[in-house]
Amino acid sequence: MSRAHTYSLSLEWTGNRGTGTSGYRDYSRDHVVAHPMAPPIPGSSDPAFRGDPSRWNPEQLLVASLSQCHMLWYLHLAGTAGIVVTEYRDDATGTMTEDATGAGRFSEVVLRPRVLIAPDSDLDLAERLHGQVGDYCFIARSVNFPVRHIPVVTRGAPIPS
Repeated sequence: MSRAHTYSLSLEWTGNRGTGTSGYRDYSRDHVVAHPMAPPIPGSSDPAFRGDPSRWNPEQLLVASLSQCHMLWYLHLAGTAGIVVTEYRDDATGTMTEDATGAGRFSEVVLRPRVLIAPDSDLDLAERLHGQVGDYCFIARSVNFPVRHIPVVTRGAPIPS
């Protein structure tokens, strides 16, 4: 049985400086992503494309979506397998290549999850579960570039910051 899920949001451009898009440098790329049940996300373009570095850009949000999806599926698979995860952190990186026309595309995203498990949890299984996440993560299954992961799983001691 298949089920369809729909995700809705509102996007509002807030970057009109009074003359609209009259010139490439005449408008801000600022915008707000909103949903009635969640806090707004202040967005802009990448600073390389005249964006505000203090706001989230679409490329960062794509990498964040992949990182979140991997974590959520990993936690589910770990819990189902009897692995007790006590901490999880990820330092994810996405690489986008821009061509001569200015168009670009992601070539890969690399996730670097650092996972702490309970002392009596199976370390080998906890490491192998990362390889199974790609079979389930909705976001990773939807992109046309590799999503690699380089996990570090340890038992017992807190993950260093």
